[in-house]
Amino acid sequence: MDIRDTGLLFDQHRIEELEELRSAGYSLYPPVFERKETIQEIREKFSSAGHEKSESRVITAGRLYTVRNHGKTIFADLGDEGARIQLYVRKNDVGEEKFDLFNRFIERGDIVGVGGYPFRTKLGELTIWVDEIALLTKALNSLPEKFHGLTNVEKRYRQRYLDLIVNTESRETFRKRSRLISEIRSYLTDRLFLEFETPVLQPVYGGANARPFTTFHHCLGQNLFMRIAPELYLKRLVIGGFEKVFEVARNFRNEDIDTKHNPEFSMVEIYEAYRDYRDMMALTEGIISHLVSSIHGEYHIPFCRECLDFTPPWRKITMEDAVKEFAGLDVRAFGLDELKRIAEEKGIKGCDDATSWREMLVLFFEELVEEKLIQPTFIYDFPIENSPLAKKHRSKEGFTERFELFIFGMEIANGFSELNDPLDQLARFQRQEQMRKAGDLEAQMLDYDFINALGYGMPPTGGVGLGIDRLVMLVTNQSSIKEVILFPQMKSEVDCNLQSPDENNTGKK
Repeated sequence: MDIRDTGLLFDQHRIEELEELRSAGYSLYPPVFERKETIQEIREKFSSAGHEKSESRVITAGRLYTVRNHGKTIFADLGDEGARIQLYVRKNDVGEEKFDLFNRFIERGDIVGVGGYPFRTKLGELTIWVDEIALLTKALNSLPEKFHGLTNVEKRYRQRYLDLIVNTESRETFRKRSRLISEIRSYLTDRLFLEFETPVLQPVYGGANARPFTTFHHCLGQNLFMRIAPELYLKRLVIGGFEKVFEVARNFRNEDIDTKHNPEFSMVEIYEAYRDYRDMMALTEGIISHLVSSIHGEYHIPFCRECLDFTPPWRKITMEDAVKEFAGLDVRAFGLDELKRIAEEKGIKGCDDATSWREMLVLFFEELVEEKLIQPTFIYDFPIENSPLAKKHRSKEGFTERFELFIFGMEIANGFSELNDPLDQLARFQRQEQMRKAGDLEAQMLDYDFINALGYGMPPTGGVGLGIDRLVMLVTNQSSIKEVILFPQMKSEVDCNLQSPDENNTGKK
């Protein structure tokens, strides 16, 4: 088999070895191996092992990360999901045939099963004295150079499987991600929230201001949209009588890709009847502080150049007061034209269509304040113009009961006292529809079925959405969202051959 013109990364030498083994009658790629212990279990069980071979035999399996040949003796490092251990293989113990198999055909990257007796070398390293070895999977691709691992950032994202094989830090990041999602579920279900699944393909998209991905369903003969948020369907469940609901959701937004955004992302949305936005702030603070404490054992964690303090309670400040404090600007003190002039002087774009000082307030906040919010900070009381799903403020004209949580300049959560007035919601959707038809690609569609559902009555409800990917960034100290998404979206390569000389060692051992 010649793969030189296929674009595959297979090592031609390894393919030839595989064919030689097959011709010699070896059973390749067996369907199962009866592993008795993981490597971590062996390390724990034999932590006090001495220099003599243990009387207890172990059987384990994993990937070979190094192979060091010393004539009639071979040392190797075997690793599985959780740990690594050294192997000591002698011809006298495994027999000439098995030793010759190992010596000639088993290499770095191959997956093997071994049996033997743990002991500790003179240098103090726990080692398995091997008396049985089996080749379980022959790797046809060579691993990156053993001392530096996979360092090319783009290649790490494109070939995450390889990144996970060779970079223990990446495995630990995604192990923490899995734990974080489990902790969110446990926190909510312990408080009697019910988890539901709502449609990903939707005839009408809504729940956020974002540009959707569009597809076509041939059987129905109609356009469908990948959901940008599960909000409107979860609210339908509250209307139907479920009072505490949540969904860990995959959402899709046809937007820019950068260190904080990926078109496909994860969030958890939560709704509770008879609660308001202040209750949702408390819930958000409780969830995130619990996550940080559970994963790190304390409330203070490093992130980039800062030490973030998640000790409750967190700071709460209105959007108006935040602009006064961080931008030195009292927006109410100026007319609309003057505010636009100030914005132009400060290089703020997008104010041409603003029709009120409240819309200018949002622009000043986004451009001059957000990045300065390092420690966990709730910004609350948002203008009605950019909050089409939030309830009107009970005491501040022109504002809504809405909050966002910012940490290190990133929006982490967005929550409301949910709008449950059907006529008010209809009017706001109609305004969004006008904006969308005028060319605003992020304006929401008019969802008549949701309005009709509200017509049956939704109790006072609080809701919040938390960005899971950004939460993982914080707890794992990663500055790019691509580091915490297993397979981030990337531009297609013209040349699919990703191999580069400095990243792969194509030598035999």
